[in-house]
Amino acid sequence: MKTNYQLETDALLASLEGTHPTLLLHSCCGPCSSYVLEYLTRYFSVTVLFYGPNIQPRAEYGKRLDHQKKVLAHFGAGYMQCGYDGADFDEAVRGLESEPEGGARCTACFALRIGETARLAAEHGFEYYCTTLSVSPHKDAQRINAIGRAMGEKYGVKWLPSDFKKRGGYQRSIELSRELDLYRQDYCGCLYSKSKP
Repeated sequence: MKTNYQLETDALLASLEGTHPTLLLHSCCGPCSSYVLEYLTRYFSVTVLFYGPNIQPRAEYGKRLDHQKKVLAHFGAGYMQCGYDGADFDEAVRGLESEPEGGARCTACFALRIGETARLAAEHGFEYYCTTLSVSPHKDAQRINAIGRAMGEKYGVKWLPSDFKKRGGYQRSIELSRELDLYRQDYCGCLYSKSKP
């Protein structure tokens, strides 16, 4: 049976009692972060980590970063950028190039991005960390949360459980994308996802 991550999140947020702890939020595009920031900035002091070594080609990375900055300006969130290094992604998915979309290659990519977010959250003293990935209806929240918990334990930082697509989150991200005139990409980021139906 799948866990209801939204209920876990609700319980955690209720326990915060207006304290606004720090949270490092992984993101790789403006549209996915739009609703998540609207939601989380009510409870946390949020800094967005724009980290997408999987995004290809390089021009696509730049376009997504520009639109991420539009969202950050709108919500007044902090910002941290890793810089672009596609070699990290290539190494992480080596041998998995022929895997189906949504399979082992995606798991390795999630682990790369979530792991780096956890590492940086710990290094910079954030109390919590999370990712926008679960807002997508194409992403498995159970897998994302399992990786998030494991990486949180590894680096000693608290993972915020989430399934941001629930309760109209994905739909709200579409509405906010229209309101903010955001570029909505038609593939996850890597060229493998672009070439698959």
